[in-house]
Amino acid sequence: MELPLEGLGLRRALPIAALATTALLIYPAAKYWIASNEIHSDNLEKMERGAALVPGDGDAWDRLGRFEQFDFANPDTSRALTDYRKAVEDDPLSAYYWMDLASAYEDSGDMARAADAYDHARSVYPASALVAWNYGNFLLRQQDYTGAYAQIRLAIDRDQSLLPMAISRTWRSSGDVNQLVGQVLPPNPEAYLQALDFLGSNRQTDAALALWQRLIALGKPFPLPETFAFFEELIRVDRGDDARRVWLQALAAAGLPHDEPANHSLIWDGGFATEFTDAGLGWRWDLPVGAEINFDSARPPSGTRAVRLDFTGGTNLSLDTPAQFIPAEPGRAFHFHALMRTDEISTDSGIRFSITDPNHPGEVNLLTDGFIGTHSWTAVDADVTTGADTHFLVVRVVRYPSQFFDNKLSGTVWIADVSLVPSDATAAQPSP
Repeated sequence: MELPLEGLGLRRALPIAALATTALLIYPAAKYWIASNEIHSDNLEKMERGAALVPGDGDAWDRLGRFEQFDFANPDTSRALTDYRKAVEDDPLSAYYWMDLASAYEDSGDMARAADAYDHARSVYPASALVAWNYGNFLLRQQDYTGAYAQIRLAIDRDQSLLPMAISRTWRSSGDVNQLVGQVLPPNPEAYLQALDFLGSNRQTDAALALWQRLIALGKPFPLPETFAFFEELIRVDRGDDARRVWLQALAAAGLPHDEPANHSLIWDGGFATEFTDAGLGWRWDLPVGAEINFDSARPPSGTRAVRLDFTGGTNLSLDTPAQFIPAEPGRAFHFHALMRTDEISTDSGIRFSITDPNHPGEVNLLTDGFIGTHSWTAVDADVTTGADTHFLVVRVVRYPSQFFDNKLSGTVWIADVSLVPSDATAAQPSP
């Protein structure tokens, strides 16, 4: 069968047209692929060639500008400015390109144009936390603190993850708790507690205490564990009176019992009515291998609850808890009292109490007699006088390892009714 010439020509033309169309499609794709590879290289000449291949691509010029501005070996702010300008010309609605342009203007010392570029960034993306943050930090560097803090506060409201940096930069620029609270921190406990941690960790105790009072004045609840780092700092710097006041306020804010101990005792919850806080001015327990702790429902003679420590006999262990840090006045006499009961405590090294000054070794060193074997409820009483520099005491239940390596500790000990009372208060109490 013969094919007409017209049909044969058409058949030959179709593949050619398809190839031409494919070439037209492939060429721009290949061009952009080459441009992208060169733009994302670490070679300045290649990046420039890549940017030139895709006119109108603001991202390419912005990337090139950042490379030139932040090249550690050979930074070129002037060329970076040229490229950033091309970026904002290609895409004037990109707040990020405007911020990069503002950064380059600032590096070149042109603060007026830098501020104008930030204004453009704010106008195209007014809800951006990053724009407010960068503009606020620019104003901070210009020492426009009122404007800076307003922008930083906007940034925090839009992105809470910026809060730690905001606290740090505000404090380092002003050193003023009133400015930190009044202009930057949102009025919620979470923000105040983060600021408290920052001030405490930077040894700004007086500022932290001032901030604490502002936190309490909010009248809002917050968890007790959020305050523990602050208490460690108060203990470290010997702020005993402040620690006791803050402890009572922290308990109240956490919705926990906060009545001061009876009979003028300095020990918190000496009757073990509540669970251990494991920090602050409450009881602490660091579980050693070979020991278990619980609260015994069997009432001791005092009628209070008892702590029971069970020792498994597996180790010749060292024990220094339960323990409690206690604010105490210097140069004052105290009477210590506790009840202890034991059941088949093995080894030659028994269970006893120690009272020391944690910050001034040697000022106070009280160690009661050790209990071994089996004893019914027995009173443990001792007198102790604080040193001239003492502001904290630490009361511990202790057991020192036996000098005989295989002398492993087993048995049970109960502890109850622990108190530390100023001697003058003890003398003033009426006789039963």
